[in-house]
Amino acid sequence: MATQGTPTQIQVEVDEATAQGAYVNMAIVSHTDTEFVFDFVFIQPQAPKAKVRSRIVTSPSHAKRFLGALQDNIQRYEAKCGAIKIMGEADKTAERYEGHYL
Repeated sequence: MATQGTPTQIQVEVDEATAQGAYVNMAIVSHTDTEFVFDFVFIQPQAPKAKVRSRIVTSPSHAKRFLGALQDNIQRYEAKCGAIKIMGEADKTAERYEGHYL
């Protein structure tokens, strides 16, 4: 039994299909009083339809922890690799992309 303040080591397993991942280029975020829903979507340029590749439903507290982890990782990435450019933002010189991003 772990004592208070001692981190518990958790082994996380990933099956082969999940380990392959799924490419997405759009996300839709919605919420209720008790949960957040993240729909990760792939949309092809010029296509009239998009397909949800994965849906994650989680609690507000886990969503906030996810936000913190994502912000921390983006800061570390940019410190190592440079600023991430977002297409369509003001003052950006990046080439225009015809797809959709959130």
